[in-house]
Amino acid sequence: MVMATTFTDVVEGGVSWRESGDPAGPAAVFLHGLGGRRTNWDPQLASLSDLRRCCALDLPGYGDSAGTPGSLPEIAAGIAAWISELDDGPVDVVGLSFGGMVAQHLTLDHPQVVRTLALLDTSPAFGLDGVTTPEGWLDSRVRAIRDPEPSAPGIEAVVAGLIGSRAPADVRTTMIESMRAVSAATLEAACRALVRHDTRDRLHEIGVPVLVMVGGEDTETPPSYAGAIAERVPHAELVVVAGAGHLLNLEDAPTVDWHLRRHWTAAEAAR
Repeated sequence: MVMATTFTDVVEGGVSWRESGDPAGPAAVFLHGLGGRRTNWDPQLASLSDLRRCCALDLPGYGDSAGTPGSLPEIAAGIAAWISELDDGPVDVVGLSFGGMVAQHLTLDHPQVVRTLALLDTSPAFGLDGVTTPEGWLDSRVRAIRDPEPSAPGIEAVVAGLIGSRAPADVRTTMIESMRAVSAATLEAACRALVRHDTRDRLHEIGVPVLVMVGGEDTETPPSYAGAIAERVPHAELVVVAGAGHLLNLEDAPTVDWHLRRHWTAAEAAR
């Protein structure tokens, strides 16, 4: 399916993205995770291009996008400005992990650009387990990022801890390649922004339809974190996908695509 779909890679004004579907159709914007890139959304761009103009964005410093990640609200502000140039109306926003955190700030600070929201394998705040500290988490991630070994065993170890027991073999390879392609400075800046994330006191302000999805075997942002989002957002829907880990859109693309299609269609019917 991916091979049969036409993808267009665009770089404009220092922002890069990949898109599929009708350029005149309603748009959906996909935001990748901490070590991801726009190509990580290829399964969704292939499957959903009949329904949306699907645009997978490279966050600042990733892929061909310029800059370095600032705070999550700063990243969200830049995305809001880009969306305003991309489409005349609001768009459907889908965010995974770090991208899901950015998507929360985008929806809260710039509600005029968001039509619906889908949050995959993400969290309303850093350190919800009450054990993980910013210092300890940063040390483990930054050490892996700065790994001087060509084979990057530190990155391989991080990725191994993200995927679920049913993940296809190529998911691990895809994510390792993605993380290796990002500069250490970009990843470190994103990590430092992530540990300051906390939207718990504001999630009740979200007024668009929200779908929250999480892998049942996600240990990075487990189902309890997804539940913490869903219980704070009015009328949010929570879906737990058995057997999947933290890279849900790659590990079980058919399930994610089905729920996104249903989510968008239901929102249209309600309007």
